[in-house]
Amino acid sequence: MVQLASVGGQEAWAGTTPSADGSASGSPVAGTPACKGLLQKTFLRLQDEQPQNLCQYAGKVVLVVNTASYCGFTSQYEGLEKLYAKDSARGLVVLGFPSNDFGQQEPGDSKQIAEFCHNTYGVKFPMFEKSVVSGASANPLFKELAAATGRSPMWNFYKYLIGRNGQAIAAYSSLTSPDDSKLTADIERALSAR
Repeated sequence: MVQLASVGGQEAWAGTTPSADGSASGSPVAGTPACKGLLQKTFLRLQDEQPQNLCQYAGKVVLVVNTASYCGFTSQYEGLEKLYAKDSARGLVVLGFPSNDFGQQEPGDSKQIAEFCHNTYGVKFPMFEKSVVSGASANPLFKELAAATGRSPMWNFYKYLIGRNGQAIAAYSSLTSPDDSKLTADIERALSAR
């Protein structure tokens, strides 16, 4: 489970290190758009628990999804991977956040979750270490997404769309499949925005 820690007077996920200015490590790569709002966070990557600053996705359209390996919606991994493969070159990134919040449907550790996602669904989109995504203990990204959209995840495979400007566009229920016409239209509009 990831844990929040104080780094240089700022909150950051455990495993990050302070930079010279006291902020969490993992600043955006030179030449990328300025990192704003929701993406100013660092999480541990699922596969190897290396800190990953979400600012590396600044200027992209980001679809954030809380996932679970043993849920009736788990087959959505396939559609999410198809979306990512189809539109990643145009600037779409899907970010998966495994969580055991709903129905205890993500009981495994990072290694088990990573192997399941890769071996069962061929997931290549970025995945992060299991964390809490709802309630008072939700990780900071999900807290801010819930505040920005007025909607907290109610089950696994809840989705949030973030525009190129780093601001939340919309939230989608677990019933919204990755090929849903409203979701894909919203993604298309966000990808077309500059």
